Amino acid sequence: MIDKRTRLDSGQAMMVATILFLAVSVTILFGLVGPIIKQQRITSQMLLSRQSYFLAEAGVEDVVYRLKTGRSVMPTEFLSLDGHTVTVTTADTLEGKQIVSVADVENAVRKLRTDVALGSGVSFHFGIQAGTGGLIMENTSSISGNVFSNGAVRGSGPTNNIIRGDVVSTGSGGLVDNVHATSSVYAHTIRNAEINGNTYYQTISNTTVFGTMYPGSVDQVAAPLPIPDEQIEEWKQVALSGGVISSPCPYQITNTVTLGPVKINCDLEIKGTGYTVTLGGNIWVEGNIEIENSPTIKVASSMGSKGVVVIADRPSAQTTSGKISLANSVVFEGSGSPGSHAMFISQNRSAESGGDLVAIDVKNTVSGALLVYAAHGEILLQNNINLKEVSAYRIRLKNTAKVIYETGIVNLLFDSGPSGGYEILSWKEIE
Repeated sequence: MIDKRTRLDSGQAMMVATILFLAVSVTILFGLVGPIIKQQRITSQMLLSRQSYFLAEAGVEDVVYRLKTGRSVMPTEFLSLDGHTVTVTTADTLEGKQIVSVADVENAVRKLRTDVALGSGVSFHFGIQAGTGGLIMENTSSISGNVFSNGAVRGSGPTNNIIRGDVVSTGSGGLVDNVHATSSVYAHTIRNAEINGNTYYQTISNTTVFGTMYPGSVDQVAAPLPIPDEQIEEWKQVALSGGVISSPCPYQITNTVTLGPVKINCDLEIKGTGYTVTLGGNIWVEGNIEIENSPTIKVASSMGSKGVVVIADRPSAQTTSGKISLANSVVFEGSGSPGSHAMFISQNRSAESGGDLVAIDVKNTVSGALLVYAAHGEILLQNNINLKEVSAYRIRLKNTAKVIYETGIVNLLFDSGPSGGYEILSWKEIE
């Protein structure tokens, strides 16, 4: 006889065991799934956070790049990337600007702050760089360094005028005529020249070439002069921040003094011997500048590797004023640190406007750590002078004038400037 009650009890025990097993399994499953889901959520959040960080960094980099290259920057900028937007605010500080970038990628917010100071400024890559007015070499003048000109390069004969470097004259009107170049020459037309290196041209005549000739070469593309007017305006404002001198006029210096940063509201004259004028910062002269008779012009040691700019500019009379004359044994010295120079800038526009007024005249044994710049005017270099770099709308060398380029001025530091003029002081994440 079979005991049915015993079989029923056995089935119930099996069901209970199964339920218990399922309960334990579900508990274990949820115990495993929970951390996995949590870890997945953490991983996803970390990924979003990293995306947000990189987006914030992209915003900072965009604004810093535009500041360093002289492009316009609004107080608040928006940058979109991969469907997300970063907000970048730029505010003025005592030293320069503070940039704050806030990115939000699906509620993962990251913030970066960068402080930049007005600092590094200009890059000169040639001993001579001329605008469309070109380069004119007379008598026995010479250049040690590369020449780049948006206009013609003309000499008085290969035996008289030597350029120890490459020569480039751009565009379909590019011309190199009557010079001796020790390296290669690039121009649409080359004539009456002696060239030790290669030639790249469309037309050539009466020229001795010791290198390889490349007829049918593409004309070189014109390039702007290295300092835009916007940067010069920035330098003028730095000078103005140091105060204004309005009298006596003309403002005459005849003994040892430290000058700058300052704006002088009339002509500046520095004449005499046996004394030093120390440049402590940028100087803006709203008139003409005349320096002669062997004073020493020195960049203050406190400037370190930075240079100082001295600007002649009368905005209301730019075709007749803003002239600079440097003559008769004037000596220019840097701060004592490598790369420090004084740079004299004229904003006179006579040459660019078709006039014959010289913007900067340098003559008679002027030498030292000096750069001259006149983006809209003519620079005339004559007699026994020795300069480091010259850039102008038109450049004329006479007599025994020499330009000897230094590689150290490829990345020259000045007090400020929006074109390449910002140094990064800090770059960090903030709450």
